[in-house]
Amino acid sequence: MVLLVLSLTFTLSLTACSQGKIKPPDTPANKETPESAERESGKNASVEVLAEGLRTPWALDFQGSTMYVSEREGTIAKIEGTSVKRQEVRLRKPLLSEGEGGFLGFVLAPDFTVSKLAFAYHTYKDNGTVWNRVVVLKENAGGWTEQQALLERIPGSLNHNGGRLALGPDKQLYVTTGDSNVPDLAQDLSSLAGKILRMTSDGQVPKDNPFPESYVYSYGHRNSQGIAWTSDGAMYASEHGPSGSPAGHDEMNRIQAGANYGWPLVIGDERREGMLPPLYHTGREAIAPSGIAIGGNGPIYVAALRGEALFRYEPETKSINAVLQHAGRLRDVKVHGGYVYVLTNNTDGRGVPKAGDDRLMRMKE
Repeated sequence: MVLLVLSLTFTLSLTACSQGKIKPPDTPANKETPESAERESGKNASVEVLAEGLRTPWALDFQGSTMYVSEREGTIAKIEGTSVKRQEVRLRKPLLSEGEGGFLGFVLAPDFTVSKLAFAYHTYKDNGTVWNRVVVLKENAGGWTEQQALLERIPGSLNHNGGRLALGPDKQLYVTTGDSNVPDLAQDLSSLAGKILRMTSDGQVPKDNPFPESYVYSYGHRNSQGIAWTSDGAMYASEHGPSGSPAGHDEMNRIQAGANYGWPLVIGDERREGMLPPLYHTGREAIAPSGIAIGGNGPIYVAALRGEALFRYEPETKSINAVLQHAGRLRDVKVHGGYVYVLTNNTDGRGVPKAGDDRLMRMKE
């Protein structure tokens, strides 16, 4: 695989959107050149392309200057300088890479430099039923090998598998799960579907979880794919709203332990006792938010799939702006060392890939 490191110009749209409205790009990325985009916006920023030819990338993590990218078909791209090495992942249960499922969430263990361990989330099938599982992997000379299953039989489906993993400031492992296309499961506290889960690094239920002997940290989620924390420990999550009619109503939520976020009983501005409304929702427009990251001054960067943009959400003002467009579908975003890193996802079966897709890019924060 050839790695390119070059500067490209992408549009930066810095116009604030009004009161719960987001205007995604009108034109797909493959139909518009950077030059025409510049004429439309009048503002640009230099974006470095660090890697090309990624295979439906899903999650990004860092060890110093080395970057690891999970790929949905079951590999990990290890990026060091101008070198990209595709690593095999050996799992104890066969990977199911269909629809939105596959090898999804990935995060390095805090002691990775010593242990060479990481956590991963992947889809599998057992006796004809689709599930997801959280496992511990170890990097070795031949790639990655599963060491331990932390949690299995998380309900899965062709769509709505959730899949984001993140280590919180409390050193616990957080997991987002989708409703597995069975909306009522999101309200069922006996089910792992439609939840944000919290566990110890060895797969145990923390004693201070909100529901005794349960991994469930929050519930009433349709399909959350992004979680992140501010420097003072506030937790946020992105969430996909409904498809069909009504559509849109994608959300940003402030996550509280034990809270119910309403799906499928309420969406958007609807209210019901005992359910927390979103901090922000997109109204009838859909952006399909995936990974999120929090910048140095507190803004939340949101990688959007259908919206084909990187958005910047300001929690204090509840305003949201598109800060990167015309790169296509975006799956994950991280803030690291003064840069914002973004993974495109144009090879996921719903995008229109261009030559070089998919890409890892970065720009100054």
